Amino acid sequence: MEFNEKDSGSASDKNSLEKGIRGDATVHAAVVENASFHFDAADLDRVQRRLKQRHVQMIAIAGTLGTGLFLGSGKALRGAGPLGALLAYAFVGSIAYASLCSIGEMAAHAPISGTYPHYAARWVDPALGFAVGWNSFYSGAITVPSEITAAQILLTFWDDKESHAPIYTAVICIGVCLINIFGVRWFGESEFCFSIIKILLITGLIITGLIVDLGGGPDHQRIGFRYWKNPGAMAQSDLVSSDKVGLGRFLGILSVLIQAAFSFQGMELVAIAASETESPRRNIGKAVRRVFYRILIFYILGLFITGLLVPFDDPNLLSDTGNAAESPYVIAFTRAGIKVLPSIINAAVFTSAFSAGNSFLFASSRILYGLAIRGQAPRIFAYCTKAGLPIVAVAFTSCFAFLSFMNTSNSSEQVFTWFVNLTTVAGLFTWFTINLTFLFFYRGKKAQGFDRTKSAYFSTLQPYLSIWGAFWCVVVILINGFAVFFDFNASDFLVAYINIPIFLGLYIFWKFFRRTKVWKPQDMDFITGIPTVEETEIPEEPPRTVWQKIAAVLF
Repeated sequence: MEFNEKDSGSASDKNSLEKGIRGDATVHAAVVENASFHFDAADLDRVQRRLKQRHVQMIAIAGTLGTGLFLGSGKALRGAGPLGALLAYAFVGSIAYASLCSIGEMAAHAPISGTYPHYAARWVDPALGFAVGWNSFYSGAITVPSEITAAQILLTFWDDKESHAPIYTAVICIGVCLINIFGVRWFGESEFCFSIIKILLITGLIITGLIVDLGGGPDHQRIGFRYWKNPGAMAQSDLVSSDKVGLGRFLGILSVLIQAAFSFQGMELVAIAASETESPRRNIGKAVRRVFYRILIFYILGLFITGLLVPFDDPNLLSDTGNAAESPYVIAFTRAGIKVLPSIINAAVFTSAFSAGNSFLFASSRILYGLAIRGQAPRIFAYCTKAGLPIVAVAFTSCFAFLSFMNTSNSSEQVFTWFVNLTTVAGLFTWFTINLTFLFFYRGKKAQGFDRTKSAYFSTLQPYLSIWGAFWCVVVILINGFAVFFDFNASDFLVAYINIPIFLGLYIFWKFFRRTKVWKPQDMDFITGIPTVEETEIPEEPPRTVWQKIAAVLF
């Protein structure tokens, strides 16, 4: 694999940038200009590269498959119908793919801690990095207890005694926290196992769903496209009268856009783990290239099969149990006479919820660590053990997991719901920032004469992908609370749009506190503190046995 020497620092530089020592300043003249605004090269990134190729690939393939797809697809089907849901998920999938391609190329250039908050600070404006970093940390940390709560609710499928809820919550909290405290290797192995379970589940559901649709179920009833004809391919929103068909269907699709955005969020986890990944440039490039097929097969094909099996007006889709009973697959298989699958599906979705809590704790702790080593968070969070674990950041983030106990009390359950709802737009701000940062990154590299095509990963569709992603992120952020304008409620409006002033407030605070500047293309720093290819990449051994060749294709 060929890399551009300018993309990763001089290969002959004896003073390693990985060790925090500035390399040959003549490689990048802009480093000496505006030095007070550049990052300190002495900042050390002390985490260690313990995630292997198979860990990264499985996280990329199945990292975000969870309750949003397995259970949330029923809400999408109910809201927009089979065709409307398919269009909404495909559209949001294109935004997610644009964001991942953008961060993939930046991470291939700079596989260091901090990832997109650091990239935004380094190539756009330090104030933007501060804003998106704290916004991402907060949203990820609060999502941990929400996923733990989802996992606990899934257990009610077998045991609905309310007195047992605190016990289950405590066990799940401790399990999620311990995996992260034991270190990145434990995290990688656990996510590898969870990802295999999720891939087997969605693959099994797609195949079984297709068999049932073609009449292979116990009732031998062929469904085909029956439900696309009656009740129809697109559902209407109940926000407008039934005679306004076009507007009703359009609003139905808008409501699913928000649901789809939450299902796709978390794809950036691969890039967040770049600083702890073995051969990050090669492995992240591989992971990003395969994401397109993952979106196409698991999300789009999975949702298409769902739309064939259950009519969008099925009464069971209106249930909000939080467990497998509301899954469209369970509804379809129960109707077809397959009784054993619901428990299997619920068990697998439970591991998905647990995995999501595990992943968000990992991601938010690393974002906090990245902020700390760049001076945008208290320095105590930059402390690492000898094994490369940012233990203080992990321990602090783990404390948020115990907010899940708020759901065991009726008096605090509503407050917890507000906390969770406040994070819903944060992921869209992250995607917007990633795409905006790439546009600055692209412009800076072009101005300084870097050849992007020599990098470990680049997309020929750039910068158009980032323009697409950034534009539509802004649109979806602005319309996410559209329903409140049909029946205005102050609390719902606040929950839908409070993230906008929070994000802008963080940006303005750091802008004035540190008097930061937006980087000019010729002043952007593409060298300081970034490890060379020789420091990060291990020679790839070609597969020899049959199993190694199969593994090379899969991972």
